[in-house]
Formats: sequence, structure tokens, C-alpha cells
Amino acid sequence: MKQEAPVKKNETYCMKITDIGLQGQGIGRIDGFTVFVEGGLPGETIEVLIVKVQKHMAYGKILRILEPSAFRVEPPCSIASVCGGCQLQHLSYEKQLEWKQSLVQKNLERIGGIKGVEVLPTIGMKEPLRYRNKAQFPVGKKQEQLQIGFYANRSHRIVDTDVCLLQHPVNDEIVQIIRDFLTEYHIEPYREETQKGLVRHILTRIGKATGEIMVCLVLNGRNLPYDKHLVERLKKIPGMTSIVLNENAENTNVILGEKIHVLWGKPYIRDYIGPIQFEISPLSFYQVNPEQTQVIYEKALEFADLKGEEVVLDIYCGIGTISLFLAQKAKEVIGVEVIPQAIENARRNAEINGIKNARFFVGKAEQIIPMLYEQENMKPDVIVVDPPRKGCDVSVLNTIIKMQPQKVVYVSCDSATLARDLSILKENGFCVKKVQPVDQFGMTTHVESVVLITRVD
Repeated sequence: MKQEAPVKKNETYCMKITDIGLQGQGIGRIDGFTVFVEGGLPGETIEVLIVKVQKHMAYGKILRILEPSAFRVEPPCSIASVCGGCQLQHLSYEKQLEWKQSLVQKNLERIGGIKGVEVLPTIGMKEPLRYRNKAQFPVGKKQEQLQIGFYANRSHRIVDTDVCLLQHPVNDEIVQIIRDFLTEYHIEPYREETQKGLVRHILTRIGKATGEIMVCLVLNGRNLPYDKHLVERLKKIPGMTSIVLNENAENTNVILGEKIHVLWGKPYIRDYIGPIQFEISPLSFYQVNPEQTQVIYEKALEFADLKGEEVVLDIYCGIGTISLFLAQKAKEVIGVEVIPQAIENARRNAEINGIKNARFFVGKAEQIIPMLYEQENMKPDVIVVDPPRKGCDVSVLNTIIKMQPQKVVYVSCDSATLARDLSILKENGFCVKKVQPVDQFGMTTHVESVVLITRVD
């Protein structure tokens, strides 16, 4: 006989929040039944309206906070509760860091079966606002009103805004200039439902160390009418270096197409992480928080503990950010990345920094790494992996196990897939020594981790 849930839709209940979920919702139980509540914080007692009931869980909406958390704060942004960009603005920053440390520890234990390893306190930012060097603003229309902002949580509904407190302040000025330009010249934004309209997104990038600025308009077409008028306005902004168009006429959720047209200036901007200079195009993967990125890379360098004689393999190397950082201390660094343009950028970045002990291969890591092992008999001393959220491909992990490096340094942006991958390495002769969370994305539920893994001899 089917057992009914102890809660019903549109009914009101009293419950206590005990944890925070991966999407930032408060988590509690009513008669042992899990309920997710947007905006709830651990320790709070709330009155909740149940809005959706599923087989094993329900979702609720706060009606009243009966006992607030001592760590609840007023969000600095007025639209934090509706915009999908931030999930934790209502929680004090100190507690955000503690929660992220706890999240990594729980995932290692529950998913990876890794116990007895200390997860160090999360390294936080000096200032957890205005830290992003890259913004992507969707452009649309609602009731004939131009909308530029961010998508609401778990939707493609645009929350219109003139200010984002996570982005560099110059973005506020850029968005206003483009908003006025599109309105003045009656240029239509793209509409997903009809696939009509021209302007899809506004992408901005800022070199934190150099002050150089890039503006990229993503178009459902090739040309922007009256583009010279927009260029004249944007290039007055101090630091403006690159104004480009990106062509994307596909029916897709992918923001950028492959074709770039320069309207004014250079096709790239420059920035530094530590002493290493990078050229960054619209299509380049480059960490959005350069100050914390330097923290991550310095920690990776510390864990690698290079003496100058090591061969280092950097898997998922992107534009060579970690590779070139490590090359300062290694005999040789070999980087592998699937995106051809990223490898071109990596080689160029090595050239402009005068780094001659780094070489790069383009292709899928799960194909290139076994090839390097089998055909070149490559046996690196240290392997660094910085995979996407899905973690390492199992063939990559198997080849790491065969290569038997002294150390693996794993830089992770998802502690769940990190835990899964560490479990595989642990079962095959490796030991997790240190785990260091780093807050790369303040006010959100995301956390980076740097992990030292050593071979058990």
C-alpha cells in the first residue's frame, strides 16, 4: 500500500531548519519527511506553506520566521531573493565559509568513504562582493520592456537589474550604455520562444591587474546596426580595450558562438595571476576571481612541492593558467586540453611570458593521457587535474593509476565529483593527505577545493 506523505500541498506547518542544500535552500523535516525551503537557515524555526509534494520530499515557502538564526543578515542586494546569481546573501560571510568547509567534509565522507582526513578551514576573500571579472547578461523583452540582468533561479526568466554587487562596478556603466543604445535605435533583443531578435547576451571581461576592459555583444546574426555609435560611447570608459561581436544564430542554451568580429581595439585583454601574464579572448576559459585564483594556484604549488627536477602533467589545462604557474618551479610541464583555441592561447601565453619548459597537447584528456602513457611511456612525477564539474573521466583516473606519480594535486569545483574520484584513487594505491577549500564564489553555494594525494609505497 502506497504510504502518503505527512505533508499536503497548500497546508501550513511549523518546522526547524537543520541544514542548507546545494541550491541554497534550507532543509528540515516534518515527521521525518524532508522539506526544502527557499531562504531558510540552520537553527531557524519557521512557519512554512507547502507548495509542492513529491514522493520523497516536499518544497515550501516561508510565511514567518518564528526564531531567526543568529547568523541571518540583511542581503546587500535588493533582488537577491529572486535573482539566480546568489544563494547565500542572507547568511553571514563567516558562516558561509564554515558551511562550505562542512559541505566538502560531508561529501568526502558520504560519497567518497574518505574519513579521518582533516578538511582545513575555507580560505575566504577579503571582500566577498564586486569580485567577478566576467559577467554574462542575458537580454530580452517583457511586455515590450527591454530586460537586461540575470536569470531567475532555475529558469530562463530574466530578472532586470542595473546593478550586480558581485560584478566589477564598471559593468553597471556598460549595461546602462548598451541599454540606452538598444532603446534609442530600436534594436530588438533575442526571444527564445520565437528565435527572433538580434541581441542575445552582453559579455564583459575585466583585467583585475591591468584595468583592461572587454565588451562582447552576442548576436543572433552577424552585424549590429549603428555599431559605430555604440563604439563611440563605450570607448570613452577608461580602460576600454576590446569591443567585439560574437555570432550565435543557433537554437541553443550555449551563450557564445565560434565566430568573433572585432568592432574596435584588440581581440583580447591582458591580465596577471601572480607574475604570469595572460591574453584573454571572449572564448577563453579564465577564472572569474583572479585574487582567489592566485590563492588556489599558490596552494597547488605548495602541495606539489616542486624542487626543479620534476615532470608535471597538467590535465584539463585550459589556457595554461596552472601550467605556467607550475612551470616556474618544474623541469617540464605538459598540458592537455580539449579546446583547440585554449591550447593556442596556452602556447601564446607561454611565449609572452618567456616560458620554454611547457608544451601542450590538444584533445580529449581520456584519449591523450593514455596515448602519452602508452606511446611515449610518460611517467610524470606530479599530476595536476583541474576538471569541469563532472570530474575526471574514468579512463583518465585509470591512466593516472598506471602512471604511478608520487603526487596528484586535484583542483576541484564540485566536492561531490571530487569525492567520487578520490574514492577511486584511494582504492588503487593513493592516499588523501590534505584538503583545502577556497571560496572562489562568495555569496553562492559553490566552493573550490585543492587536494594533495600521494602514492602509497
